[in-house]
Amino acid sequence: MKAILLAAGLGKRMRPLTDVTPKPLLKLGSRALIEYALEKLARADIRDVIINVHHLGDRIMETLGNGHRYGINISYSQEKERLETAGGIHRVLPFFEGKPFIVMSADIWTDYDLNQLLQTLPFDAHLVMVNNPPFHPEGDYGLDKNHTLTLSAPKLTYANISVLHPRIFDSFEGGYARLAPFLDKAIKAGRVTGEHYTGRWENLTSPDQLVALNQQWFKA
Repeated sequence: MKAILLAAGLGKRMRPLTDVTPKPLLKLGSRALIEYALEKLARADIRDVIINVHHLGDRIMETLGNGHRYGINISYSQEKERLETAGGIHRVLPFFEGKPFIVMSADIWTDYDLNQLLQTLPFDAHLVMVNNPPFHPEGDYGLDKNHTLTLSAPKLTYANISVLHPRIFDSFEGGYARLAPFLDKAIKAGRVTGEHYTGRWENLTSPDQLVALNQQWFKA
């Protein structure tokens, strides 16, 4: 299975840090956020990864290079104009050769084991869900006893880790678009499964949070 790391965001909530450093390169401990994601992919024996870049994208490409020091092969999709999540993924669909692929944000931190995703064979998608964080108390989707996602409450938050099948974009011709509407449509059709992960997961939303996590977990 191949993977895409989404790294084209502007990182607005992490300003002023992201005025000079793209959010995926902010450091937790001695490594950048995106390096933790790459190491997880390598441990799951995922060797071919594409990264979409936009804001300060040259910095990301210079830092990571071809990926060989992480044990993987990195390709890049440079977006002159940001395409958002669905647009960015759709642009590189040929990379996945019609097969399901892992999608992961490059700027989250988690101890979730990606090997678990390799066991899933999604209809249209399989999403990792987490407890609702303070910045997103309303959640995104419900999860029923059959591990099927719903649009009804109570809701959990999408962890920005998933397996998608290319057919979820069959009705999309490309361009700027968010992923949520495509997921919503597939969920309404009963074609999206999920799992509830209760381990460590962080989506950084402020410079203060970055400092706190470094002090709590990395003693920086």
